[in-house]
Amino acid sequence: MPSHAPLRAGAGVPVSKIGARRVATIAFAAQGACVAAVYTTVPAITEHLKLAPLLTTALTVGVALAAGGGSFLGLAAIRRAGPVAAMRGAMLAAVAALVLIGWAPGRTSVTCAYLLFGLAVGALDVGVNTRAAEIERAYGHSVFGSFYTAWSMGGVVAALLTAGAARLEWPVADGLTLQAGSVLLLAVCMRTHDLPAPEGSQAAVAQTPLGHRVWVRLIPFGLVLLVVYVIESSVSAWSAVYLRQTLAASLTVAPLAYAAYQAGTVIGRAGTDRLVQKLGTGTVVRTAALLAAGALAALAAAPGWPFAVLAAGAVGLGASVLAPLCLASAARLRPTASEAVLARLNLFNYVGVVTGGAVGGLLGSTGHFRLAYALPAALAVLLLAAARHFTQPSSPTRTERIPPVERADPRPLG
Repeated sequence: MPSHAPLRAGAGVPVSKIGARRVATIAFAAQGACVAAVYTTVPAITEHLKLAPLLTTALTVGVALAAGGGSFLGLAAIRRAGPVAAMRGAMLAAVAALVLIGWAPGRTSVTCAYLLFGLAVGALDVGVNTRAAEIERAYGHSVFGSFYTAWSMGGVVAALLTAGAARLEWPVADGLTLQAGSVLLLAVCMRTHDLPAPEGSQAAVAQTPLGHRVWVRLIPFGLVLLVVYVIESSVSAWSAVYLRQTLAASLTVAPLAYAAYQAGTVIGRAGTDRLVQKLGTGTVVRTAALLAAGALAALAAAPGWPFAVLAAGAVGLGASVLAPLCLASAARLRPTASEAVLARLNLFNYVGVVTGGAVGGLLGSTGHFRLAYALPAALAVLLLAAARHFTQPSSPTRTERIPPVERADPRPLG
């Protein structure tokens, strides 16, 4: 890292921080677009290849399992080449997967393409969250919410592209190729920007085993992330199918629930950082959990697709803030080894995705899609008990202003 001080821009913010934040924002937007492109085309792929409902459910679960393995591939790539190179490589793999899914001629080929997508998105997940934790540490205040806002905006754009392609009666292969091209463009725009090194040597600490005690410290965050991704998977993977099969929506209308969900997350995450600084993390988490629970119950009881679209947007508004605040708080448990902590935490993420995807698919295949949203509504209420474990970032120059209950526990992980 250069020894000279970086140039400064704006209100005393180093250019390197601005550049790093911009690149991370691009990567988050690309990940959101990839996930949306895959999930919103599930009905079209299912009808195009005449896939059985149980096979569609198995593919959704397979993507989540592959993503779990991909998160550890991403961890290895980060340690070898750095987070930006790891993110770029994962994005290119996701581009290839999108094209292969769209042009797959049969069940075997589409299965391989979905598994490749899972590996890519899992590696990208660790890369973007590790980089976001480094940037938040450099800024000294909450910025995680802004990255997940970009994630959601990417999802909204991709869902609308899917709906537009269906409206124009494009083949699903053409639509996914267009989506892949947009992600490729984002990957080309990425550059590496140095950030201030954290206290201590990251390379030395990151390679040190975290010890079994890390699991104890991560359990509250892991359970929150598990529930959040049960909700996320239930809405993302199955909302289009829910509108199509249960509420008799057309292929043009079916992706709108996902688009509304992501639009809700954009609004929620855009205000997350400001709300955390004003109200405190615990209050924001409790309010968000209650809103998500009520909106999921409304989605389960929706009389028609317009009501379901509105309810999905409200679910996004409530659930949107939980994952970024959870990941940010967990990363602060061991700042100099955040990539290792986040890779472990991602296991809960993918357990949630598998659970939500599998339960939603099984209930849907038996004609009980409404239960797939009623059950996560009950789980969301349980998140109230975990709110006290969430922490806020502390600026080195203003730590005295942060209440003690909001500081990360300084005890070693083991």
